[in-house]
Amino acid sequence: LLVATTVIEVGVNVPNANIMVIENPERLGLAQLHQLRGRVGRGARVSFCILLAGDAISQQSRDRLNLLKDTNDGFVLAEADLRLRGPGDVTGTRQTGELSFRVADLGEHADMLDEIAELAEVIRLEHTDIREQLIERWIGHEEHFAHV
Repeated sequence: LLVATTVIEVGVNVPNANIMVIENPERLGLAQLHQLRGRVGRGARVSFCILLAGDAISQQSRDRLNLLKDTNDGFVLAEADLRLRGPGDVTGTRQTGELSFRVADLGEHADMLDEIAELAEVIRLEHTDIREQLIERWIGHEEHFAHV
């Protein structure tokens, strides 16, 4: 019997562990639940991950847990987690919630990120007049962003 906190989410390998019970899984994100579930079934035995959620969970939590039941694909779960909980602040410490982007949607525009990063670098280095106008328009007097 192994009793643990979510600290076992990465780096723990107990090959003969084949049953995991997670209490209150509605408090965790899909990515974290997927990592936890991956701690069992590493040996030759059939494994089970049992999620003990209460009856009074939100529909969104219920949908997340059903998605976990329906797929083992980590990429599918990560995209759903991003869509459902929001990206948080990619440059700060807030891990969930709406991002302060004014136009972009990370889930919808992910295929454009490399091109956007290249264009931003060109504007930052070569077009200081445009850079300052864009900063003033979208951010305000936060010029220190351009000089990072």
